[in-house]
Amino acid sequence: MVPPWLSCKSASDTGVPRVYSRLPGGTAGGFFPETGVVRFENVGLRYGLGPEVLRDLTFRIEPHSFQFLTGPSGAGKTSLLRLLFLSIKPSRGLITQFGHDVATLGKDARATLRRRIGIVFQDFRLLDHMTTYENVALPFRVMGRHEDSYRDEVVELLNWVGLGERMWALPPVLSGGEKQRAAIARAVIARPQLLLADEPTGNVDPSLAQRLLRLFIELNKSGTSVVIATHDIALMDQYDAHRLVLHEGRLHIYD
Repeated sequence: MVPPWLSCKSASDTGVPRVYSRLPGGTAGGFFPETGVVRFENVGLRYGLGPEVLRDLTFRIEPHSFQFLTGPSGAGKTSLLRLLFLSIKPSRGLITQFGHDVATLGKDARATLRRRIGIVFQDFRLLDHMTTYENVALPFRVMGRHEDSYRDEVVELLNWVGLGERMWALPPVLSGGEKQRAAIARAVIARPQLLLADEPTGNVDPSLAQRLLRLFIELNKSGTSVVIATHDIALMDQYDAHRLVLHEGRLHIYD
């Protein structure tokens, strides 16, 4: 049986919510390509006194780019995403993000930069005391927007990911797949300049995985740079994008 949201009237002919299909290219978050997105130069990361888990990473994430991040378990994918999200600092090397040397940024400046990044965590990190709707709307609330300006967008996206009937439920009563869809909706709702997703299709069926990939692609076309960490070869084969492959702490890039 086809899930009801696959034929949702709010979806456009391209299979994505109307709000994304209407966006002109290169407008995500008011981002201008010449300022750049991310640059790593000889970056290394170790935890405590242990060995380096990431070694000599040198690469760029360009404006409007789309890349899959892959590699065996334990290769350091989640650690790299944490560096990109500015939640940890490297042990050595230079990271430049949105034109800023992150080593020079204070706590408040780092928090401000993180507002330009959407992230899907493996453990979802939904707020249990807030409804699904409130969790997804949270980026808009942080921006100080009035609910009247975003309510329809949030409802449309929740319907599109199949959570229209669960929007007033609290996270503890959601299934793993429902939590994952809510986390994805929260990450993309404000059209961030950089989207990071850690195994975003790990708890959904293949048809919904394809549907979510279309959402990421449409968001990328609107100007967002996208990094998806995944083990799913079939998912990566559906879209021609750069592949960043981590192996034993080192990064190999394939066009």
